[in-house]
Amino acid sequence: MQASTYAVKTSACFEAGNRRRVTAGFAEFKSSNVALNGNTSRSICMRDKTACSGLCLDAADMGMKLTRAGCGVESLFRSTAKPRSVKAQASAGDVEDVTPIKPQEKSSGVVLPFVGVACLGAILFGYHLGVVNGALEYLAKDLGIAENTALQGWIVSTLLAGATVGSFTGGALADQFGRTRTFQLDAIPLAVGAFLCATAQSVQTMIIGRLLAGIGIGISSAIVPLYISEISPTEVRGALGSVNQLFICIGILAALVAGLPLSGNPIWWRTMFGIAAIPSILLALGMAFSPESPRWLFQQGKLSEAEKSIKTLYGKERVAEVMLDLTSANQGSAEPEAGWFDLFSSRYRKVVSVGAALFLFQQLAGINAVVYYSTSVFRSAGIASDVAASALVGAANVFGTAVASSLMDRQGRKSLLITSFAGMAASMLLLSLSFTWKVLAPYSGTLAVLGTVLYVLSFSLGAGPVPALLLPEIFASRIRAKAVALSLGMHWISNFVIGLYFLSVVNKFGISSVYLGFASVCLLAVLYIAGNVVETKGRSLEEIERALNPAI
Repeated sequence: MQASTYAVKTSACFEAGNRRRVTAGFAEFKSSNVALNGNTSRSICMRDKTACSGLCLDAADMGMKLTRAGCGVESLFRSTAKPRSVKAQASAGDVEDVTPIKPQEKSSGVVLPFVGVACLGAILFGYHLGVVNGALEYLAKDLGIAENTALQGWIVSTLLAGATVGSFTGGALADQFGRTRTFQLDAIPLAVGAFLCATAQSVQTMIIGRLLAGIGIGISSAIVPLYISEISPTEVRGALGSVNQLFICIGILAALVAGLPLSGNPIWWRTMFGIAAIPSILLALGMAFSPESPRWLFQQGKLSEAEKSIKTLYGKERVAEVMLDLTSANQGSAEPEAGWFDLFSSRYRKVVSVGAALFLFQQLAGINAVVYYSTSVFRSAGIASDVAASALVGAANVFGTAVASSLMDRQGRKSLLITSFAGMAASMLLLSLSFTWKVLAPYSGTLAVLGTVLYVLSFSLGAGPVPALLLPEIFASRIRAKAVALSLGMHWISNFVIGLYFLSVVNKFGISSVYLGFASVCLLAVLYIAGNVVETKGRSLEEIERALNPAI
């Protein structure tokens, strides 16, 4: 094609100076023609996986870049995006800057309510993790196992075992039935588990209830960040993704608050467990009215439904843009759905290993050991009000996660991870020294609280919220659900092992040596992240997929 012909056809895309954006068609496959909702009059055809964008260009990226010209970024909160310059590559090799004549229209879509519905799963995640801490002593007396610490341990750890199973199951369910339907299915074990725990008259019933609740939160841990990442606009995806971790922290705090009446009402523990059934039911009802992930619908070939979902989430004015992005990136739509063994192929091995490593570092850095046993550590350090100190730790977790939400799309994921693990390493070193240096002995209690609060604050700034957000971003669409599930499985397995053996290791080596070991893991994490993690801030999922998988 001659450059002059290309220039003439390009100019046709920018009519009369009063068009606010370029409308493009999409997805005219050999097997079917799909009409585009809206006022578009051009189409994209797929010939040997080459997009011609209605201009019959010779290269796929030519049509894609031309259509993207003039496409600004919609804000979740309906702010007007600034116009940006887009480079269009001509067949003759010339590069020209194309700037939108006017800012694009405000988005008519809404995302926040559907993110809020999904976060009910995150609240339940945190609530079921935290509810047993306050209730264990009272339910043990009620069920006649006050002297049997082994059975009490099973009641605690069965939840983690169920979560491990659920995290692996969640990815397969999300691929098979879709994201919203999987949420509805997930509500079943969450609600039934809460009911069985609340009405249990025997240890066996209690353990079954905890197992079902664990399966439910395991599925939630996989699909909540997956769904949020797939429905969120690029420019606020980081902030919305970190909301998942914020609501987990809120769920933990809610469990602590729910336990306040226990001292005056010993059977209140049953109400504490029963309360969890309410958000489970609300989650199922809310997902009945929530849009399905456009990316999943596109992969299933449900193009008209994908258009409808995009219109709801981003507004009708972005349907063409988003569908074109999906078309250009989704080679997976022409590939068979990925199986579990595909995750370990040469094509995906490295990126999957990064996902698993991030969750391993997150857990081996000692966060759950600190949270589970902070009260006993404070007590051993001589803190009079150990419960109040633990509440301070929980408040630091919520505060740090809220701060991370505001920084995620400004500072970037990678920099927050590095800062977070570096802060955790320094905090663990401070804790270790407070237990070993005699010169610090008079201040050991204060340093124990200060070090723990700083550790949790550092964790909540990056190591807590970022992995669950980053993983759905870096995984290719055809492996996203299963790869997230695999990574979450590593999270739950390591969580279970640490919870099971932490006290034994402390008794053998001492708390100071264990904390020093956690500090070393944090430093290793900093080095690993610096060399292996990519920055995803400000890039669409399709752009990230193309960057990490050039063959697509």
